[in-house]
Amino acid sequence: MKTQLNLAVLIDGDNIPSSHVKEMMEEIAKYGNPTIRRIYGDWTKPNLSKWKNMLLENAITPIQQYAYTTGKNATDSAMIIDAMDLLYSGKVNGFCLVSSDSDFTRLATRLREAGMQVIGIGEKKTPNPFIAACDKFIYIEILKRKAKEKELDDDKETIDKITAKEIKLIASTITDLSDDDGWAFLGDVGSLLQKKMPNFDPRNYGFQKLTPLIGSINKFEIEQRENTKSRHKLIFVRNKSVVGSQRKIRK
Repeated sequence: MKTQLNLAVLIDGDNIPSSHVKEMMEEIAKYGNPTIRRIYGDWTKPNLSKWKNMLLENAITPIQQYAYTTGKNATDSAMIIDAMDLLYSGKVNGFCLVSSDSDFTRLATRLREAGMQVIGIGEKKTPNPFIAACDKFIYIEILKRKAKEKELDDDKETIDKITAKEIKLIASTITDLSDDDGWAFLGDVGSLLQKKMPNFDPRNYGFQKLTPLIGSINKFEIEQRENTKSRHKLIFVRNKSVVGSQRKIRK
């Protein structure tokens, strides 16, 4: 049984829109218990006024950080200092960094070096170095879609079409984990995909789970097997190219 993560949720108020904070907190709860919830910014500025109404409702503590000098991001510094204090406090074993700012790349890397689980949440404009520094990265646009499920037809622009690059990544991951017949357990495939590409998420492509996403791609086949320990069946996948290769060998 996996240990429940106690998460410190640190939000860059200057860099993240206030809309859909409820969906964001629900998403974070899937990965652990958000025991610490803080948002950083200069609350004297009008651009953060939309956040104020949501803080009490979502039990988020605002941290005031004045911009002492022009051109310097004081909010980033405050978040980084707090994160390091929390790291050594022993109160949490994971962090959720909510920002689209690449300035947090080194922080995410340092937290992971210390054995912390790091989840990033930000917009699709987030630079890749920050995404790669996290164990998992979730796009806010996914959460916006969740809030607008009934209006999905009007929100199609947020759904990406899976590219040859991602398909090749899935295929190579299956190969990495496959047995002699080319089959790989889907759960292991999903875990390795996450390690290789932290922002890989079936929801980016309009699918709630990995199984239907892989099933929609003609290059893979899926097999369900009985599970002696549970009523839920085990799902295995393999590359169709393996089947062709095996037939050639038999001939």
